[in-house]
Parts: sequence; structure tokens; C-alpha cells
Amino acid sequence: MNLEKIMNDLEKKHPGELEYLQAVREVLESLEEVVSQNPQFEAAGIIERIVEPDRALMFKVPWVDDNGKVHVNLGYRVQFNNAIGPYKGGLRFHPSVNLSILKFLGFEQIFKNSLTTLPMGGGKGGSDFDPKGKSDAEIMRFCQSFMLELWKLIGPETDVPAGDIGVGGKEIGYMFGMYKKLTREHVGVLTGKGINWGGSLIRPEATGFGAVYFAQEMLATKNTDFKGKTVAVSGFGNVAWGAISKVNQLGGKVVTISGPDGYIYDPDGISGEKIDYMLELRASNQDIVKPYSYEFTGAQFVQGKRPWEVKCDVALPCATQNELGKEDAEMLVKNGCICVAEGANMPTTPEGVEVFKKHKILFGPGKAVNAGGVATSGLEMTQNSMKLSWSREEVDARLHQIMKDIHTACVRHGKQDDGYVDYVKGANIAGFLKVANAMLDQGVI
Repeated sequence: MNLEKIMNDLEKKHPGELEYLQAVREVLESLEEVVSQNPQFEAAGIIERIVEPDRALMFKVPWVDDNGKVHVNLGYRVQFNNAIGPYKGGLRFHPSVNLSILKFLGFEQIFKNSLTTLPMGGGKGGSDFDPKGKSDAEIMRFCQSFMLELWKLIGPETDVPAGDIGVGGKEIGYMFGMYKKLTREHVGVLTGKGINWGGSLIRPEATGFGAVYFAQEMLATKNTDFKGKTVAVSGFGNVAWGAISKVNQLGGKVVTISGPDGYIYDPDGISGEKIDYMLELRASNQDIVKPYSYEFTGAQFVQGKRPWEVKCDVALPCATQNELGKEDAEMLVKNGCICVAEGANMPTTPEGVEVFKKHKILFGPGKAVNAGGVATSGLEMTQNSMKLSWSREEVDARLHQIMKDIHTACVRHGKQDDGYVDYVKGANIAGFLKVANAMLDQGVI
């Protein structure tokens, strides 16, 4: 495999799509050895085929605000690869959404979904619509307009979107209502649905739960666990909420959350009513964390910075891509951090990853660590297909086992001669092999 030729060709075809190109390079660098050992992959053009989406669709989404003014946003659905199952991946509503970000997320989703062992392909979608500050009626009208185009592209055995940033239970509900009206079918086409009409228990917390389960397995390789550990978490959305809750259950102490305005440092730990307040703050559509410092004595707000300067044993970046750079990584290492597990998608820059690898820090990449969300979406699809609902305990147990199995696969393919586990390499190889072999079996299509 000629990595540089492949990357040069991609850059010519997709100039300026920095996030997508970064994600492709990071994966392919891990695959050079396994591709060279399997000439059938090169003969079938697997790499050249897997790095390009099956299709990337863009459409306009007109909607009317409460004052009668017409707005037009862009909608997208990137269907990347369905070799092992229907396309599966979230919908993101955020002003930062563009084709590059969705292609990066869809590409990552191929391998993440493969790692879960569930039959799901990779996809992603969304819009540059910003639900912050919008009334429920405006969000409903936007979601209905968005679904007027999206419904033609999706189906329970074709493409099953879920939620992501800016898309929670409310937005899923509005979109599902329009899909049901257009198709006259009540099927499991979206995940993240309400519990009353086909949703799965613990789905909102699942990505955070899964990240902590994976980190727990990483710590176990060093004969330790979360008990008594100090944990730094970024973000304060669903992933951070789930992660903080599970860390507390396992005996750790979370001392940070963050938002676009800065981060909160709470040396007494974020638990109990503090988690409840965090959820209330987020539900109020305030995209800031500063008010937390007014509510709880001892909590400090640090403006315009990320929490990686705080001394911690474990770091869980749960906010967004490229939020943890080289200097942040060096600070974490200097302060004694022993484990970094990515709750978000690609939150660590390549330079940051190199720092962690150089110092032999336990480092888990997002495609493995945050697979708990899509795994639980897959469990929701299973429940929908079987026309039944599992208990909270049963879903949590299945999620826990899936994350343990993903960790085992990463160790199998990522363990080096000196005993250090390169989880990035392990996750990429384990996820790739299943998809690549399925593509071989199915011919050139």
C-alpha cells in the first residue's frame, strides 16, 4: 500500500476537507502492515474503495421561524459503507457541520460499528441548523422539513440514523413523527427514540457508560481501577453526563466539566445534585458552564481554557474533535495522568496522540472507546426487530460485555513486543478486517 500516493490522490479529489483527510491518514497508517500481509486486499482495491463514501447527499432545508421569516439550511447524509449491515450513524445539528466533518465521522463510524460485532455499516448526517435558542415549534418545523428529504434515503434495513450533537430525544421524535406520516409505517428506522414508542433504556447515557467501561478495562491491564482515581472530563453533554455518572459508580472522583466558555474545576467532585444541576443547565439551552461556579462553593471557573492542565489520573475528553493538542498531552503526562480514553470522536490531535504513545500512556481512541453509543443503538434496533423491550440492567449488561469484547480485540491486534498496547492500531486493524473481508466476499460493487 502506497500511503502517500493514496493520500495525495484524496487531497486532490477532496481539497480542504481537513477533518476527513486527517481521519483517513490516521487509520491507514495503522493498516500498512496488515494490508501488505494480505495481497488480496490490494488486488481488490479495498483501501481505495473503503476511503470513499458510497454516496454523499446534500439538500436544502427550508423552514419558517415563529415570526414568519423563512430560513434555509443545508442537510446532509453520508452513506459510507454497508458491507456488514445497513448504514448506521448519528445526525448532528450544529453550525459547524459541513461535508468534511460528516465524512470524517462517517469514515470513523465504519470501524466503530464493526468493532461492536453488531451488523451495522457506517454513515453520518446532519445540518448546519443550530437548535440553540430556538423554540420547540421552530425545532419541530425544521425537523419535519429535514425529514421531507431524508425519508427517501433511509429505512430499517437500509440506513438507520441516530442522534448526535444537537439531536436528542425531542428532535428524534419530531423526525420520526414525520417519517411515520410519510411512509405510513411504524418501524425502527431511527434510534434514540422515546421509551414509550420503541426506544431503549440507558441510550442517552450509553456513550459515556461505554467509555468508562473501556477505560476500566485499560486500567485493569495495569492492575488498577477507578477506585480513588481523580478524573478530568471535558464537555457537559450526554457523553460527559454518562461518563461522570459511571465514574462515580465505580469509585472515582470527577473534578472537571467544560463548555465553549471554559471549564469548571471542582476539587470536591461532581456527583449527586451537581450532576442534576449540570443536566438542568444543559436543558436550559445555555451552552456555558460558568453558572456552575455560582451554584457550588469551592468550584472554580477558568475562562477560555480546557481542563487538561488539571492534575488527574484519568482524562476523558468528551466534547469535540481536536480539543486535546500536543501541549495539553504534555501537561497531562507531566501531571501524572496514566490513562486517556476518548469519549468524543477524534478529540486528540495526531501530535497529542504521539505524545501519549511516546510516554507509553494508556490511550484509547474514540472509535473503540465511544462505541457504546452506537452499540446501544444497535441493541435498540434488535429490540425493535423483536418487538420487545429489555430492562435497564439487561441493556447495561450487554453494553458492558460489548465494551469488554472491543477491548479484547484491540489488545489482540495492538499489543507490541514490549507489552505496550497500541489501542489506535488495534482498533483500526480489528475494525478494518471484518469490513474488508466482507467486501472481498461481496465482489467489486
